[in-house]
Amino acid sequence: DRSSSFLVRCNTQITKHGRNGRVEEAESVFRRMPFRNTISWTAMLTAYADNGRIRRARQMFDEMPERNTASYNAMITAYVRNNWNVDRAYKLFAEIPDRNAVSYGAMITGFVRAGKVDKAKELYLSMPVKWRDPVCANALISGYLKLGALEEAVWVFEGMAQRDVFSWSSMLDGYCKNVGVGAARELFDKMPERNVVSWTAMINGYMKMGHFEYDAIKIFDLMDERNEVTWNSLISAYVQNDIIEEAYHLFANMPRKDAVSWTAIISGYFGKGMIDRSIKLFEMMPVKDDIAWTAMVSGFVKNGEFEEAFHWYIQMLRKAIKPNPLTLGSVLGASAGLATLNHGVQIHAHVVKMDLEHVLSMQNSLISMYSKCGSVLDAYRIFTETTDPNIVSYNSIITGFAQNGFGTEALRLFKKMQSANQEPNGVTFLAILSACTHVGLVEEGWNYFKSMKSLYGIEPGPDHYACMVDLLGRAGLLDEAIFLISSMPLEPHPGVWGALLSAGKIHSRVDLAELAAQKLIKLQPDNATTYVVLSNLYYTSGKQDFSDHVRMAQKSKRVRKSPGCSWIMMKDSVHLFLAGDKSHANIRDIEAILCTTSKEMQLLQSQF
Repeated sequence: DRSSSFLVRCNTQITKHGRNGRVEEAESVFRRMPFRNTISWTAMLTAYADNGRIRRARQMFDEMPERNTASYNAMITAYVRNNWNVDRAYKLFAEIPDRNAVSYGAMITGFVRAGKVDKAKELYLSMPVKWRDPVCANALISGYLKLGALEEAVWVFEGMAQRDVFSWSSMLDGYCKNVGVGAARELFDKMPERNVVSWTAMINGYMKMGHFEYDAIKIFDLMDERNEVTWNSLISAYVQNDIIEEAYHLFANMPRKDAVSWTAIISGYFGKGMIDRSIKLFEMMPVKDDIAWTAMVSGFVKNGEFEEAFHWYIQMLRKAIKPNPLTLGSVLGASAGLATLNHGVQIHAHVVKMDLEHVLSMQNSLISMYSKCGSVLDAYRIFTETTDPNIVSYNSIITGFAQNGFGTEALRLFKKMQSANQEPNGVTFLAILSACTHVGLVEEGWNYFKSMKSLYGIEPGPDHYACMVDLLGRAGLLDEAIFLISSMPLEPHPGVWGALLSAGKIHSRVDLAELAAQKLIKLQPDNATTYVVLSNLYYTSGKQDFSDHVRMAQKSKRVRKSPGCSWIMMKDSVHLFLAGDKSHANIRDIEAILCTTSKEMQLLQSQF
């Protein structure tokens, strides 16, 4: 009848608006409906979820007069796709009165994405066998392969009654990563049918093994049908292996280019530091989506061009392109790089507005930004609001405390991390050793350093040794520092010798400073700091002739000290000031204000 036809049309419109990102239009249709059914409510919930508004989606779910299995599935899928706490999703799953294959598939996928593969397996084994294949089995296979557990993945694969192309392609990728392309090729040859996905998986396998010139290209040439995914796989592999010109040659010869093709080649040139080429390619793009804009913002951040990253982010907003979590993460990285807390807070506001403040990756980026901007208490507040912190969360806050001088708090959090059964990694120990240096805990530092290998199987790297040399040097244990350097299984890098030079300066050990300076000049001949520190140490030790000799050597080699710099941010622009530089457009006004301020300060001082 007419009423049911009207209902179907409205529900279809809500779904269409949601898929196209027009949430307000979907809301308008939903509000104006004289009557609604469960499908209407579920469609509106899905519209919110598809656009990242998870809180609003949950509110809609809670307000539903009636719920069916599809409603529960939609809310669970919303949690899973947006990487929210999987325990919330499971709580809903447990409430479903009549579960179906979609319910199990969504929940197993959620556990896999959260790294809880054991939970996924438990659910997989408890579900009706008729619903296992292929979706649930494929999700479990992906989870095992991400962990490198190939045997478990094979167990699931061989037990499948029904396999699809995704099943075979996942196993191909798993064999390539864990066994080798030979075993993957045997599996490839056994496939009952192949499509572009399976061919592309095999090409990726050869490319990851570095077999560019023969195997991967040969497979590529044998393909009867190629799509953008195949071309993009080959381009991305060349980019990842820094063979950018070959990547561009493939890109130029593609019959059809999509957004992924353009973005891959733009990112490739950014990776080589060829920023102008990336900009030129971006300007040539026929359609620029949020992923392309994100590639530009993140590309500038990776090249240390933080001001430009902000500029492009602002341009993105002006073009009405909605940023995604990766965009926000990149621009938060720019805020951290410039230590501009004000702009970081503004980006945080965008995160809240987009209902992303409970997404773990976003929380980690915020913790890192606030820490690097010196607002470690705000960083800690976000950390405490994180429902299920991971290793990145702990590393970010521990590093933040250590770098901001809160060594004791950093060590306390490390113990909390251990009690939460979080396995530390090399980054964690860098932060812990730095914290010990700030607090002066030599014995504890030694214990942590030794435990890296003995307890966790982590081989200390050059940076860990540099931290230990710094810790020992500050404590005056210079002979121990020298012994540690001599026992290093790898070649000491400038950070190690820099720590020893600093220790020699602090404790007036000219002999050690000379040794460190000799090594540093060989490794970093253009670094003026080494010459300055050694010259000053000679001078304070009463060795004027030696001091003059070092200064003359620096002058003859034309090694100049980098000028000091500072910056402020005003109206979306960074204003950079170098010592002795008068090129700023408003330098006369700035000098006049500084002169006036200086006189006022002198006047105030004379009154006391």
